[in-house]
Amino acid sequence: MKTKYKISILSFSLGVAGILYSCSSIPKKVQAVRNFNINRYSGTWYEIARFDYRFEKDLNNVSAQYTLSEKGKVIVLNRGYNVVKRKWQKVEGVAKFSGDKNVAALKVSFFGPFYAGYNVVALDSDYQYALIAGKNLNYLWILSRTTTIPDHVKSDYLEIAQKIGYDTSRLVWVKHNKTDNPFLK
Repeated sequence: MKTKYKISILSFSLGVAGILYSCSSIPKKVQAVRNFNINRYSGTWYEIARFDYRFEKDLNNVSAQYTLSEKGKVIVLNRGYNVVKRKWQKVEGVAKFSGDKNVAALKVSFFGPFYAGYNVVALDSDYQYALIAGKNLNYLWILSRTTTIPDHVKSDYLEIAQKIGYDTSRLVWVKHNKTDNPFLK
């Protein structure tokens, strides 16, 4: 009985370790931005487009606030307006670097010990626009410091995403039409 218990614990531990490792990865053919400066990246970003997934389903007016903690972690506060439930929602998480802090390969967690890949794969020199890849080709975001993005940046980021292998026709273009966000006051 003790042997079965130990094998079960070992199997469970290896499974969890495998999930944690795989969730903090980056798609093939992708490199995260180098010479990355988290202090310049900190602040508010607006979601311009994303691949829809269950945690952001039905959300518009989405923004994210990145704040560097004293311990070197990045506090992430995501906010958005659920158009079905007709209410504002927010969720707080934490991000950490997957390796070198000068490389924009991070992992983020909103739900306990489970982390997902957050990889900045394109970023303008002024830190105004960012293209984010998740752990695989099912996760993609275009972010801006404002609620809009210039057409040339949009075209460039769509081209980069397509070269990586993303089906950009799946992108949900986020509306920013609410002015009553209680989290921004």
